[in-house]
Amino acid sequence: MEMAMSFVYPPPPSILLNTMSILGLAALAQIGWSEVRGNHLKYSKFAASSSSPQPKKHRFGSFSSRTGMLLLYTPAFLAAAASFFILPSDDLRFLLLKSALALHFLKRIFEVLCIHKYSGGMAVDSAFVITSSYFSSTVLMLYSQSFTLGQTEPPFDLKLLGVVMFVVGIVGNLYHHVLLAKLRNEEGGKKVYKIPKGGLFNTVICPHYLFEIIVFWSFFLISQTIYSFSFAMGTTFYLIGRSYATRSWYLSKFDDFPKHVKALIPFVF
Repeated sequence: MEMAMSFVYPPPPSILLNTMSILGLAALAQIGWSEVRGNHLKYSKFAASSSSPQPKKHRFGSFSSRTGMLLLYTPAFLAAAASFFILPSDDLRFLLLKSALALHFLKRIFEVLCIHKYSGGMAVDSAFVITSSYFSSTVLMLYSQSFTLGQTEPPFDLKLLGVVMFVVGIVGNLYHHVLLAKLRNEEGGKKVYKIPKGGLFNTVICPHYLFEIIVFWSFFLISQTIYSFSFAMGTTFYLIGRSYATRSWYLSKFDDFPKHVKALIPFVF
């Protein structure tokens, strides 16, 4: 424990943050396990039922994919942007965290508007879960960071490594989203899926998830708070489950899917 505390600030005097660090991690891990078991959040290729190519009628209705995706990222971006005014500080670590969060979600909004190609929809309840997660985690990461102001830095300062990881993650994620968009061609008026190729798609089916995980771990390295560690770990568990489900989906749809292509981590998983 003493060694672990060399990498993070002490737990904040906040029941909310300490509780959410535990509950958020447990919830994301559970959602990831649900993905493995076939109970998916209903967006992208999982917006439709497994037995029908038509979008599934959801209990609370659905958004178009573009509208749903915008709803996922816009509140989190606005929270990060507002933090520059609501939580003004000249602390470098705090400034880097605000900037990284704002840039990440601004990039995602840009991708929604200018890069992604869509089919199907997004269930309202799934959109609510993801939007709430992104928004609350952004607010809580920033709130947690505010408790570190004036405190002694952790013995191991990881913020510059975090900046490097952030750049790698955001560029890698964008690059593979562009590759995915180029694959989504229309045939007979319908958008069709193809086996992705190029970049790390030659070794894993979800390199965009891998780079997104790197982005969220960069938030932890920049901030070095217990809450940001918890959310990075939870996001990792969720995307492990989602990538496993995605690989299983491709295996079920394409007889020629290359078996050596893993789900998330090249040559490993």
